[in-house]
Order: sequence, then C-alpha cells, then structure tokens
Amino acid sequence: MYIERRNKDRGFTLIELLVVMGIVSALIAVALPRYAAYRANAFDARAEIDLRSVAMAEEAYFLTTERYLSCTGASCSQLPGIQKLSEGTQLTIQASESFFRGTASHPKGSGRVFTWDSSAGGLAE
Repeated sequence: MYIERRNKDRGFTLIELLVVMGIVSALIAVALPRYAAYRANAFDARAEIDLRSVAMAEEAYFLTTERYLSCTGASCSQLPGIQKLSEGTQLTIQASESFFRGTASHPKGSGRVFTWDSSAGGLAE
C-alpha cells in the first residue's frame, strides 16, 4: 500500500501548474510595459548624447574655421571628434555664420525631439 501511494504523489497536479502559470503571467504583464518604457528612455538618451557631442564638435569646428557646419546624420562625422553617431539617431544641424541649431531624436524612443540652440546657450528644455 505504501508503494502505491508514493507513485501517486509524484509530480505536480494540474491545479498547481495553473496557479504557477497565472502568477508568472501576472508578473510578465507588470514587467513588460516598464521594460518598454526603460528601453524608449535609453534610445532618447542616445539621441540627446549624440546631439551634445555634435554641438561640442561644432564649437571646436568654429574655433578653427570661424564658421559652423550644417550637416545631417552621418555627414556630421566631418566635424572634429565625431567618428560615428549612434545607430538610428536622426540628427540635423542647421548653421548660420554666428550660431547653429540642431535637433535629434530616435525612432525607437518616446518621440521626444531634443533641440540645441547655440544662440540661446545650449539644450532647450
């Protein structure tokens, strides 16, 4: 009799498995939206950092040439110190003789567009 009972107690019941699956599903339902928000913020940070780097490179370029350089995306690698921008960052610099204005965003980000205006003193909030 003891051997029969031992064989019956092996494994999990269907109810136990369903309860565990329900708990795991609830945890995933809470974690996924937060993960998506963290990821979007990371892409936004990439765009902002690229814009800051290009703005500093524009100032260095101005020191040697006494003019600012208009550029878009990969063409901004002509600026001193810019090897390559982050993949997917959409960056545009519009320059005049005495100032420049740049915008940057990332399509996988939250949709936020960062703006740098050198005549206003830097990053616009």
